[in-house]
Amino acid sequence: MGKSKNPPKDLKRILESARRLGVELDKEEALQWLSALAANDGQENVVHDSRTGVFGHKVSMLDFSLDELEHFRKIGQLVEFADQPGRVETALALSGSAAQSKIQTFPGDCDYFERINILAPTRAEACRTLAEIMHAKVVDSMKGTTFQLIEVKFGSYPADTVKNGQLNRKGTPISWTASEVVAGQFDGFTPDGQIIVVVWNVVADEPGWCKLDWVIADPVHGSLANASNMLDVTWEAPDGSITPLDGYLDPYFQEIYLEASSVPIFSKLAQHVSANALDEYVSQLEGEVNKYLTKHVNYGKAAKRMYNIFRLTGRYGEASFIRELFDEPASMLYQVWSLIRTIEDCCNPTSPITSDQMLTQTDQLILSVISALEGEQETEIVRLLLRMRETLSRQKTNQELNAEAEAARAEVINVVNNFFYEKLTAVPEIKLYMDGFQVGK
Repeated sequence: MGKSKNPPKDLKRILESARRLGVELDKEEALQWLSALAANDGQENVVHDSRTGVFGHKVSMLDFSLDELEHFRKIGQLVEFADQPGRVETALALSGSAAQSKIQTFPGDCDYFERINILAPTRAEACRTLAEIMHAKVVDSMKGTTFQLIEVKFGSYPADTVKNGQLNRKGTPISWTASEVVAGQFDGFTPDGQIIVVVWNVVADEPGWCKLDWVIADPVHGSLANASNMLDVTWEAPDGSITPLDGYLDPYFQEIYLEASSVPIFSKLAQHVSANALDEYVSQLEGEVNKYLTKHVNYGKAAKRMYNIFRLTGRYGEASFIRELFDEPASMLYQVWSLIRTIEDCCNPTSPITSDQMLTQTDQLILSVISALEGEQETEIVRLLLRMRETLSRQKTNQELNAEAEAARAEVINVVNNFFYEKLTAVPEIKLYMDGFQVGK
């Protein structure tokens, strides 16, 4: 399909592909989306919704629905960091499938992205402040009746370290449990068996990838979900210069900022984004596509990243097809896979999520599958979910997911992969793009 600014021509190709593959496509809605993309060319990159205060990149705003805004704001209260006047400035945004709620009828997780700008006399002081506020956040949000913090990414291993039987190479990101963060350290071993102590405040000098992950039980929607907050941390020196603590200032092509009060800090940081940010972002996404097509195979995740690549690089025909694909009832299989992973995260000795809550979630999934799918696909997925439900019902609360449930999860992932693979590769232009990653595999 290639780069095009001709919506009717793109739409004709999309309709032909959709009809051939049995994908239901709303012709009028697709034309409106393509026309809006064309109309946005040459306009300001950032668009604001004056009624709600929400803002983001012009292309991203086309895919965001305001229907669930208050829901996302409420979860945001759990994951966000607080401003500290004159010391810490923050701007919280949605990212991932949550930021594309208009097209992804069956989103996976609640992913957030937060810009944190620390005002400090030195970089070292900024790093210490980050370590302090992340530690405080962990203490405040470790566990509640409807949530549990399951993992924190902070710092890099100072040396090759064996932790929980796994070798972590020097310089790779460190994963902390909440209890390890509270303790401020954990013990590991060097490859030759010597004890090594990894200390929170010591690795803070090079914070690297900073991210927090929770499991939440949403009482409004009656469902379980993973919620995460990816941090992009910068240091603002007394002279006003901005330095990313991980060496790279993230662009804003897939973020929906939730509050108008974030405009000043966003505007301050956005002007420091690289002039080559779009090319760099697309290159990063293509690296992820390569990973999900050739190494950790997951065609659903690959499709999400290809959609972002296509819509940002003018390949609107391909983007529009994938956009509709994620609105297909069968795409709820991606949510099935995601929620099974959430249930897996809940199966640990310290989880506040009960077996009854997990069974309720599984029951809802079964009903959703019955409502959305039909034929052999429905029969197969329901069979797998019933099998998983049976194994969960025999488990006690806080036990790890047993082998039978793990097997059911693996089978669902296989069905999800088959669905997306068949649809994506049936479109010649998308298949050609995917085949390009197989060269030199």
